Amino acid sequence: METWPEVAEIQPLASRIITNSIKKDRISHAYLLQGERGTCKEAIALLIAKGLFCENNSADEPCSHCNACHRIASGNHPDVHWIEPDGQSIKIEQIRNLQKEFMYSGLESDQKVYIIKGADTLTVNAANRILKFLEEPNKKTTAIMMTDNSQSILPTIRSRCQVIDLKPLNPVNFQKQLIEKGMHNRNAVLMSALTNNLDDAFTRNNDEWFASARKIVVQLVEVLSSNPEDVYLFIHQHWVTHFKERSEHEEGLDLLLFAFKDILYYHIENEAGMVFFAPSDELLEKAARRFSQEQLLDVLQTVLQAKRKLKQNVHPTLVMEQLTLQIQR
Repeated sequence: METWPEVAEIQPLASRIITNSIKKDRISHAYLLQGERGTCKEAIALLIAKGLFCENNSADEPCSHCNACHRIASGNHPDVHWIEPDGQSIKIEQIRNLQKEFMYSGLESDQKVYIIKGADTLTVNAANRILKFLEEPNKKTTAIMMTDNSQSILPTIRSRCQVIDLKPLNPVNFQKQLIEKGMHNRNAVLMSALTNNLDDAFTRNNDEWFASARKIVVQLVEVLSSNPEDVYLFIHQHWVTHFKERSEHEEGLDLLLFAFKDILYYHIENEAGMVFFAPSDELLEKAARRFSQEQLLDVLQTVLQAKRKLKQNVHPTLVMEQLTLQIQR
């Protein structure tokens, strides 16, 4: 997505607000782009940055072909600084380094831009440090902050930014886009539940790791439905050897959540709501015999609780052991 008209197709209000500001030469000194994953936050941030540096800026639309636009898109422009979480959070050292960079004049112009991905992961010290930046804005400095979790942004930071709310994408339309571009129907249904980003969807669809992850989740449901006494061994032999990073465990739990939702939908004959299993999958019937509707509601709550524990830095293996133990009961 490289033009404002393309963004406008997905985020019409956000596109209109920002492009009107550009036309009136009233670019904010700080933006907070808040919305779910895949709602074009990064595309919007790139377009704002390109518009400030583009060598052929015409009619308020960056060309995306000049040297400056290419370097911004690749993350190599010397006056556009990206900050991303280092592990689970953005730390004060990262903000200190950013402030040092901004003590010097821009290498190619007086304009400077810093883009913060995952702004909700700023530690308390880092958030307070960035707040000083926002309180004393330089006319030639533009901050662009992005978050999936707007509730975790300090009110003092929010009050100093122009907040741009991004709407979730329509999953049905997204599925149609995926299918039109060649993705199998069932895969498109699952991908539209996981992401709203076309590139991300096709990357997952073609990823061997993700394909194996889906199989392991299916196998886990099979074990829990048929041989629950073997689940502890399965977790250690298959789950923890495949889902190694915390983010991978989170993705596995998302898939497990979808799988158990589908089993519940099988109970209530809601085939249209299924995203993980095909309605004809034999495992659905087997799992539905093993788990009652009441039990499935408890399982879904247990999986959500496991996701929260991962966010709280509980060891992933311990999380999975506790989860499967609770599901067995």
